[in-house]
Amino acid sequence: MSVFEKNKIHLIAKPTLEMDDEQERLLPIANVGRIMKQILPPTAKISKEAKQTIQECATEFISFVTAEASDKCHQENRKTVNGDDICWALSTLGFDNYAEAIVRYLYKYREAERLKANQNKGNSTPDNHEEESNYRSGGQHGRQTELPIPLEFRVMERSDNSQARPS
Repeated sequence: MSVFEKNKIHLIAKPTLEMDDEQERLLPIANVGRIMKQILPPTAKISKEAKQTIQECATEFISFVTAEASDKCHQENRKTVNGDDICWALSTLGFDNYAEAIVRYLYKYREAERLKANQNKGNSTPDNHEEESNYRSGGQHGRQTELPIPLEFRVMERSDNSQARPS
């Protein structure tokens, strides 16, 4: 085998730095595939191309929403993007249905965290009390924010014909 052939194989087998950066930017393809399989019937197959397409779209969507939330934080001289910023960005960008769902999720997440913190209260330190007070104020460093009214999630079941329907 000539040096040229060895180099050609080496170039083909080893991805370029650009490709490494691109892959690092994208969501893990295995996770994307797992999420896709959850909604499909058990016998369905998903092509590599379909997974890569969804991987790219999901990554772009996350980047788009996060950039909008980040701009808001920058204008407010804050360095940390929080869940409320993401909900605001979704709504601002016209994804109101997603924003509403994320607000419900965020409320339930915060409630679960508050309950967990109360269960661990026996192990509390002064730092934990500060975190709890920040949580109660919506994490806005002293600004009181009202938490959304709790809403119920509707559980979706998969039917035999792979159409999701509310239970």
